[in-house]
Parts: sequence; structure tokens; C-alpha cells
Amino acid sequence: MLLRSHAIALAAAISAGLMLPGCASNPATGGIDIVLMSESKEISIGREMHEKMMESGAAYPDQRVQAYVDRIGQALAAHSDRPKLKYTFTVIDSENINAFALPGGYIYINRGLMSYLDNEAELAAVLSHEIGHVTARHSVRQQTASQVSSILAQLAYVTTGSADLADASNMAGTAIVRGYGREHELEADSEGAVYLYNTGYDPNALLAVIGVLKDQEQYNRIKAKESGKKSQSYHGLFATHPRNDSRLQQVIRTASELEERPPTLIEPAEFRGIINGLAYGKSSKTAVREDDRFYHNKLNFTFAHPEDWTVDSGSGAIVSHPADGSSTVNLTIKRKDDKLSARDFIGQQLQAPKLFEPATLNQAKLTGYTGIAPPGDGKNSRRLAVIYYGRIAYLFEGEVTEEANFAAEDAKFMALIESFRPMEKKEREGAKPQELAYIQTTPGMTYASLARQSKLRDAENQLRLMNGHYPRGEPHAGDWVKIVKQGS
Repeated sequence: MLLRSHAIALAAAISAGLMLPGCASNPATGGIDIVLMSESKEISIGREMHEKMMESGAAYPDQRVQAYVDRIGQALAAHSDRPKLKYTFTVIDSENINAFALPGGYIYINRGLMSYLDNEAELAAVLSHEIGHVTARHSVRQQTASQVSSILAQLAYVTTGSADLADASNMAGTAIVRGYGREHELEADSEGAVYLYNTGYDPNALLAVIGVLKDQEQYNRIKAKESGKKSQSYHGLFATHPRNDSRLQQVIRTASELEERPPTLIEPAEFRGIINGLAYGKSSKTAVREDDRFYHNKLNFTFAHPEDWTVDSGSGAIVSHPADGSSTVNLTIKRKDDKLSARDFIGQQLQAPKLFEPATLNQAKLTGYTGIAPPGDGKNSRRLAVIYYGRIAYLFEGEVTEEANFAAEDAKFMALIESFRPMEKKEREGAKPQELAYIQTTPGMTYASLARQSKLRDAENQLRLMNGHYPRGEPHAGDWVKIVKQGS
């Protein structure tokens, strides 16, 4: 009885915790959802995740492309069920064929998916589908379902003492929340189709996008079977809809029967102009770097220097100095000697038998040692340091031309030394990527003939995929088709 009384109390607490603060009208569907997250919390989570993505250099570094996608996305969002929400649309610098939404109005499309779209309406269809996930609060509902299933599992164990029943509850919850699932994806399609129509786009563009993605699915399945690997798929439309999905076609028809709206004027040349030059393949990284830092691409390190200093990189040393030459920091590179302590290594390499103010260095997961060598042998005081990075020892030697200036300059020496670290991913230069280009076909031109001039792997199939002619279609004379060329 004691166990059961605790169970009843727990059930009451759970019910109170779930129902009282958590019932909300869904802005897209109009139904009542049980949610455990406020809209402000939803926005806060999305903002935090977005900022982390942007700090990592995830955005495609072409403001012209970003502005185009944002303009289309904002027009769709203005005709959505949550028009007052602040939306952020971002093109992600990834070759993967995907698009996704974070809580609170943060929507993303990979440049890899854009490569395979044929026109602006198809791009709008992808964005409207993701807006549908946001307006229907799918991420919030998913998180709530996950929490509820966990609570129900605990309740099942407390009330029955059965671990098997608790496991079954968790399994049911997992089945509900893995991915968005069929119902949520169809709901996003339904909302997205309406937003397309309201903005002046043809809702049938959703079906065209599914065709693009299903071509990719078919191609990937064939290639995966040949290589013995698992096929990859797009998270939403790609995974849940067949081409002839009757429910989706009904969604499209329903949207098309809404009150008449003036069509959006689409200039095909504008979409081609945006896609022309879009990076294709692995890397389009343009390094994101600060002005007052030195970057060594080959050895993958960087350090900051005073704003008015210059850094000269030679074969023997990297020398940092102000314009008047009143002080310098020499950085030399040696192989690490495991037989010597860091202190002895400095002494041997930089002729410094004595060091004042010694200190160990721990920065950016690197270790080292530093100290001041007193004047002697015709030299003024010197700030010396060694930092170990892998199997390499980086030796710093800060000097002044006038001994009286050492104390003031030493603060700059130390700031430079302590700023030494490995380069971050966003700071590294990527290889020049290939890029998309449009050409107008001439009579007799085929994908086989275009493939013979291409360096793409499996070029004929890839060209068909990116032009909507997979698996056996051919272009007609005068068609604009995408090809891939080496980046300029």
C-alpha cells in the first residue's frame, strides 16, 4: 500500500507538471498540444544553437547567395502561421543533401541540396517545408514526447514494479520521437504547401522536390549496394514520401484550391545567376581570420601580435616587430627532445643558463615554459619561452634594443606567447572547390558527351541528377544545364 500511495502521489505530480503549464494551441494546426517549453525558451534554445553553428564557420561564405535565400524565406515566413516570429535563414557550407530547422525560427539549407534544385519555386518548397516544422513546433513537441515517455516509464515501474513494462514504455516513446516521423513530415508538407500558395508559388513544387530527392535516394541505393555500404537519406521528405503519395497529393490539391493569389514573378535567370558559381563538393572554406593574428597554414598554428606590429616569415625564423624596430619576438622551430625538461631545453637552445620569474605554460591544451634571461654577453634582458605542439618545440625570444624599455615591452611579449594556439577549423584555408556553371546546350549534346569533359566521379549520372534527368533523360538543344568546373 505504501508503494501504491507513492505511485498515486507521483502520478498526480506528473499530471500537474504536464497538464497545467503545458497545454498550448498549435499555431499551425489549431489543435491542442501538450508542451513543456514556452515560446521564449524555444527561441532561446534555437538562438544558442545557431550562434554555436555560426561560430564554427558553418555558414556558406557568399553573401549574395545568403541574401537570396533569406529574401525567399522571409516572404514565405510572412505568409505562415507564425508571421511575428523572427526567422533566420542560412545556407550551410556542406555538400550533404539536406535542410533542417532548429527551434524558434532558425532554418537551414545545405548548398549541396541547392545544387540539385531546378528553380526558385523548388527552393521555396524546401524552405516552406522547414517553416512548417517551425510553425507546428515539431521540435518542441518532439522534446515533450521524449520527456513524457521517460516519465511514463518511471511511473510504470513505480506502480507495477515491472521493469519490462518500463522498458516497453520507453520503446514506445522512442518510436514516437525518433526523427520527425511520418505524421510530422506530412504536417510540415501541408503547412508548407499553404505557405507556398499564399506567397504566390505553385504548391506542386513540393512534388518536384520529392522527385529530386527520390532520384538521389535511388542513385544512393544503387551505389551503396555496389559498395556494400548503408544508403544515406534526407531527414524528412526524402525518407517518408513515395513519389505517388496520395496523402501528399491531396495536401497539394487542397492548398491549390485556396482563394486566388497573384502569382510570384519568378525570373529564371536570377536563380541561374545564384547557382552559377555555387561551390560543389567537399570544401568551399574561405578562412575566417583576424587582422592582428599570424597564421601558419602548413604547421596549423596562429598567434596574435600588437596592432602596429609586422610579422615577417622567413626560412630560419618568424620575426614579429614594430615599425621602429625597438623590440622583436623571434619564433624558431625545433624538434622536441623528450630527454630534456622544458627549462633545460630553453637553456640549451637559447643560451640561457639562468632564468628569472620562471613559469609553466598551459594554453589551448598545449604545455610549455617561460622565464626572463638577465642581461649578459652583450644582450639585454630577454623573454624566453617554449611551447610544445605535437612533436615540435616552438621557441620564443623577445628582445629590446634599449634595456630601459624591457619591462614595458615584456607585457607585449607575454601576450604574444600566450596567444599561441592551434588554428581553429574556421581559420584553415580549404582547397579550391569545384563550382557549378550553367551552359546552354547545342544540338547533339548529351550527358555522355558532357561527362567526357568532366572530372566528376560517375559524371554522367551526376550531371543527370543535378539537371533532373536521372536516370536516362537527355537535354534538348537550347536547354540550360548545370555542369561542374574547377573553381576560379
